[in-house]
Parts: sequence; structure tokens; C-alpha cells
Amino acid sequence: MLRITLSAEPSAGAWGEKALLSYQEDGAVIHYSGDYPLRRVQQAARRLQSQGAEQINLEGSGWSYERQWAFYCGFAATMKPVELKWASVDEDELELLNARRRCSEWVRQVVNATPEDMYPEKLANDAIEFLSSIAGDKISHEILIGDQLLDKGWIGTHSVGRASSRPPVMLTLDFNPTGDPDAPVSACLVGKGITFDSGGYSLKSSAGMVSMKCDMGGAATVTAALGYAIEQGLRQRVTLILCCAENMVAGNAYKLGDVLTYKNGLTVEVVNTDAEGRLVLADGLIAAGETKAPLIIDAATLTGAAMMAVGTDYNALFGLDRALLQHAQQLSELVNEPAWPLPLEKWHQANCPSHYADTANSRTQKGGGMGGASNAAAFLSRFVDTESSRWIHFDLAACFRDSADSRWAAGATGLGVANIAALLL
Repeated sequence: MLRITLSAEPSAGAWGEKALLSYQEDGAVIHYSGDYPLRRVQQAARRLQSQGAEQINLEGSGWSYERQWAFYCGFAATMKPVELKWASVDEDELELLNARRRCSEWVRQVVNATPEDMYPEKLANDAIEFLSSIAGDKISHEILIGDQLLDKGWIGTHSVGRASSRPPVMLTLDFNPTGDPDAPVSACLVGKGITFDSGGYSLKSSAGMVSMKCDMGGAATVTAALGYAIEQGLRQRVTLILCCAENMVAGNAYKLGDVLTYKNGLTVEVVNTDAEGRLVLADGLIAAGETKAPLIIDAATLTGAAMMAVGTDYNALFGLDRALLQHAQQLSELVNEPAWPLPLEKWHQANCPSHYADTANSRTQKGGGMGGASNAAAFLSRFVDTESSRWIHFDLAACFRDSADSRWAAGATGLGVANIAALLL
């Protein structure tokens, strides 16, 4: 295994004093001094991976938990597991690193899978299998498939997914470590699970569609977050709701101009079939409200507008509870998963008007027009009882890379998992 050590001193000699790496006979040294040392460690790991290193042994002093995790993030590959031996750390840190790695690798596995292999029912079953492997008989679940969704009133998920040959699915999973079937639900997680998004009749371009296997990143993130929180000792009851569908084009697809009547009585005019994520999340948020959970967290790869606002290094946060937003941002800094609040007020709900329904699902301008991310979050807020529950929405701008860069391999990053797990804890 390649031996990797750390140095707080600049590189000397032929490598140049600004070099990230200097090389020795049996390995390499990462020179992390300077601005943003964790980014430097991650960049060095990515460089080693791109140079063909496959087996790494972290050795020597200076390998804090945060630096080891930054190295893992850079060294992780798109499609295959990597061999990485942690530096000597205390037993609790080692346990935490391994748990976080297992959850991150599960996210990569399901998000990076081809859309042919990862479809709604497979995503739901993989989530059940993953969480059951962690929590055993503390997990129970219900799956609704195809027209069963209509029987229960879940019109959004059914409408988005009905054109696919592989039916839409809603998974409701209960983690109850108390053993009391009447124990209150302390939090509810809701994830957007669009396993492939063609855009529907608002058809995406090839360039816009090619990476749309990542559109179930929200479902993967909240599932892994629950797993990571359980691994860290979560003792409260939590419900997980995944709204899973393929947004396809066919003769029975939902259409622009359709009006959907949701279980809470709200009517929605479809003016963009590519604004489908909010339509399925609306079902999940209504279902979350039925649990009476005091905390509701949803996560989705929801808008390109969020990426335009914060880039791909941050996730965007939205909510009407300023204290909860501030808390989530503080936790994001603690776990080194940057997140930033964007504007959301009740009046944003009026920014997608309709002549035919209570609201439209977007606006007809490209990307939903100005303030598209805030307007999408406001649409979601209509389906949350914010008087009874604290609610926060993660627009996961940072959870996927279309191509490799200086710090990340192409594909899923796992950013958001630890942040949401910390909120649960």
C-alpha cells in the first residue's frame, strides 16, 4: 500500500514550495499548510487517485478525523471501492469514520448506478435493505406501487411516474428503537427519488438529460443520513418517506395544463413537466405532516437555480424557521459539508400563479424564471403545516458532479448526509 504522511511545512527542493505533494521512495507527503488546509488534503488525494493510486495507507502524525475524511472524499472513485487504511486514531473516531464511509459509499453506489439498473422499486428496496442491515428489526416499512398510490391519494407521485413501464413507488419506512408502537415520531425525512428525469413533455436536451440518473440524490441522501444517525446512536423514532418515479414521455404521461388535486385539497396546474420533483415531494410532505413529527426535513436535487446561486460546493437551505436554518448551517460547518440559506418568505408562494388552480408548479420561463429556487421552496411550503412542525428544505446543489474536478470524482459526493444526520441527532 502507498504510504501517505502529512506535513505542515512547505515542500522543498525540486517539487517547489507551493506543491501539494512531494514523493518519496515508499509513498508521498501531503503539504497542507496555507489557506483551506482540508481542501488541500482533498485535492492531494484526488491527484493521487487520478495518477492511478489504488491502495493507500495513511500514516504518521497530524491525521485528525477531519483531515482523514477530507482525504477519503478526494480519493473515493466513481464506480469502484478504494482501499484506504485509516491512520491510528482512537476507537470512537475509527468507528465514526467507518460508519460515515459505509453511508457515503452506499450513496455513491445507488446514485451512480445506471437508470436502467436503478428504478423506483429497486431504489425503495435498496433503502430498506441498507437500513435493515444497520438497524435490524427496529425497521418496518410499507411500499405503495403504481395505482395503489391513487387509492391512498398520492396524486403527484402517481402522475409523474405513470408514463414509465416501471411504476412509481412511495416507501414509508419507520425506525423505532423504543419498542413502543405508540412512541411519537421525533422527525420525518422526505426524499425526492426521481430515478430518471427526461423532463416529460417539457423535454430536456441531451446535455441536460445525460446525468439525470442523479435526480434521486435526495432520496439517497436522506436514507444514508438516517443510517449514519443510527450508527451514531440515534434513539428517537424517525420516519423516512421516499417518493420514487421515472419522469418519462408516453401517451399516458401527465401533460402541461393538467390540474392535480392533492390529498390536502390544494390544486396545482402543471405548467412545466420538468418541475416534477416538487410534485412528488408534495405527497411526501403531506404524509410527513400526518406523522405529527415536530421536525420535517426534505432533500432533493430540485433546481438548477440553486446551483446557479451557490455553485456546486454548497447545498442550499430553505425554511421559514430562521433559528432552524441557522442551526442547520452551523452543523454544516461542523461536519464540513458547506450549506447556505437562500431567501424564502410566505409571499414567495404567490410567485407561481395559475388561472385554473390554487397555484402552478412553476412559471413558464426557462428554469422557472427569476428566484426559481425560492419559488420552488415556497411551493413545497404550501404542503407543510408549519404551525405544527419545524421544516427545512435542502436543495442539494453539491451532491453530484457531472465530471471530475480537482477535489471530487465524477458522480455522487455524499454532501448533505452528515449535515442531515446531525440535525436528527
